Amino acid sequence: MAAASYLPSEDQFLCSICLDLFTDPVTTSCGHNFCKTCITEHWDTSDRCQCPMCKEAFTTRPDLRVNTFISEMVAQFRQSAQQKASSSSSEQQVFKPGEVPCDVCTETKLKALKSCLVCLTSYCETHLEPHLTASSLKRHQLIDPVENLEDRMCPKHDKPLELFCKTDQTCVCMLCTVLDHKMHDVVPLKEGYEGQKAALGKKEDRIQEMIQKKQLKIEEIKHSVDLSEKEADREKAEGVQVFTALKESVERNLNEFIQTIEGKQNMRMKRAEDFIKELEQEISQLKKRSSEAEYLSRSEDHLHFLQGFQSLNIQHPSPTKDWTKVSIPPSSYEGTVVRAVVQLEETFSKEMKKLLEADVRRVQKYAVDVTLDPDTAHPKLILSDDGKQVSDGDVIKILPDNPERISKCTCVLGKQSFSSGRFYFEVQVKRKTDWDLGVARESINRKEVITLSPQGGFWTICLRNGNEYKADDAPLVLLSLKSRPQKVGVFVDYEEGLVSFYDVDAAALIYSFTGCSFTEKLYPYFYPGAKCGRKNSAPLIISPVT
Repeated sequence: MAAASYLPSEDQFLCSICLDLFTDPVTTSCGHNFCKTCITEHWDTSDRCQCPMCKEAFTTRPDLRVNTFISEMVAQFRQSAQQKASSSSSEQQVFKPGEVPCDVCTETKLKALKSCLVCLTSYCETHLEPHLTASSLKRHQLIDPVENLEDRMCPKHDKPLELFCKTDQTCVCMLCTVLDHKMHDVVPLKEGYEGQKAALGKKEDRIQEMIQKKQLKIEEIKHSVDLSEKEADREKAEGVQVFTALKESVERNLNEFIQTIEGKQNMRMKRAEDFIKELEQEISQLKKRSSEAEYLSRSEDHLHFLQGFQSLNIQHPSPTKDWTKVSIPPSSYEGTVVRAVVQLEETFSKEMKKLLEADVRRVQKYAVDVTLDPDTAHPKLILSDDGKQVSDGDVIKILPDNPERISKCTCVLGKQSFSSGRFYFEVQVKRKTDWDLGVARESINRKEVITLSPQGGFWTICLRNGNEYKADDAPLVLLSLKSRPQKVGVFVDYEEGLVSFYDVDAAALIYSFTGCSFTEKLYPYFYPGAKCGRKNSAPLIISPVT
C-alpha cells in the first residue's frame, strides 16, 4: 500500500529565534532546532550558553553541525510554498500605487492583506499563512495593512503603541504608562479611538456646517454680483437714454440756431439781389436813352433833330426811384446764441429733474424704520413717546449718565444701527431755523464737545440762521439751494462709502459725501438746534416714506 503524501505545516520549520524558515538548521543536544546564524549570534550576545527553548545550560558551547535531514525538509517545504505562492499569486491582487505592498514578496509585489504589529511587517495572503497557522505567531497582533509600521512603535521604549493617553492626547506604550505618563488618564487604543472618532465626527459636522455657510455666502455674493450687474446694465441703459436725448436736444438746438442765422442772412441776400436787379434795369434804360441822345446830337438835319429831341423827352424824363434812402444794414444776431443756450438749459433742467425724481424714488426703496434712542439723548432734549420727534427743551432733566448718552451736545442718535447694505430715512425740518442731520459712527466720543466732520465720525449737513445751508465736510462746504427743504432724505450705501442728502419735495440732490470708508456701525444723527424762544421750537420729525 502506497504511503499517503504528507506535507508538514510551516510552523514545524520555523526558527524560534527569527520566526522564519530555517536557514542552515542545526540541532542542540537537547533536541531543539535553530538557524545556525541565529543560535550563534544568540550565544555571542548572551551571558550563558543555554537553549533558548528549554533553558538547558551547556558547560561548553556545543559544536554545531547542519542537520541535513531538516535542511532537506525545509528546502522541499520552501519549494512547495513557492509553487503554491506562484499558483495563487495570479489569483491575488498585484500591488498598485496607493496600496500597501507585501514586505516579503521578492519579485512581483502583491497587495498586503494584513500588517503585523509585532513583526512590523506587512504580508500578502500567502505570506500571512504562518501567522494564521503557527501557534507561536497566532499571538501576534494583526491589523489592516498600513505603511510605515515603525511609526507604530514607541520611539523611546521600542514597544508597540497600544494605549492612548487622554491627558497628553498621544499614543503610548506599556512602559510609558509607568514612567513618563504615570498617573495620567490612559485608556486602550480602541477606547481612545472611539472617543476621538466621536469628537472628530462632531468636528466634521462643524466643518460641514462652516462649509455650508461659506457656500451660502458664495451664493449670496454671486447673487449680489448678478444684481449689481443688472443694476449696472439698467443704470447704463438709463444713462444712454438720457445722454442720447440730451445729445439730440443739443443737435436740434444747434440746427435751429444755424437755420435762424442762415434764414436771416438769406433774407438779406434776397433783398440785396432784388435791389441790384432793379438798379441794373434802371441803368439799362438810362444807357439806352444816353445812346439815343448821343446819336441825335450828331445829326445835322434840323427837322430830324427837333423831332427826335421831343421824342426823347429829355426835359421831362421818366421818374426813377430815390435810392438815397435805400440800404441793407448788417444783420443783427444779438441774443440769438443766448436764447439758444437758454432753451438748451431749460431742456437740461427738465431732464435733470426727471433724473433726480427717479433717483429719489430709487433710494426710497431702501427706506427703514428709524426711531430715536432715549439712552443716547442729551438731558435737555424732549423726545416724543413714539420716538419719532425731538425738540430742544428749556430744562436739563436728571437722567442716568450711561455710556451711550451724549453729554456735551443737545443731540440724539437713532436706535437702529447699520453695518452693511443701504438704508434711507426722511426727516421733516419744516418751520426750523437751525438743525443738523446725518449719520454717526458708533465710536464717537459721547462725553466731549462734538466737532462735526468725517474725521470725527460724522457725515452731516446743517442749517444755521434760517438760510445758511452747509455740509460738515473738511473743509466746510457752503450750499446754494434753489428752495428751502421742508423734508430731507438721508441715504447711505455702506459698501459704496456714500452718504447723500435730498430735498424730497423738490426732488433735488442737496449734497453727497463720497469715497467714505465705513468700518463700524452707523447710527442716524439728529440735532434739533437751540429753541431760541419760539423761533426754532418746531421739532425734527422722522417721517414715513411715501
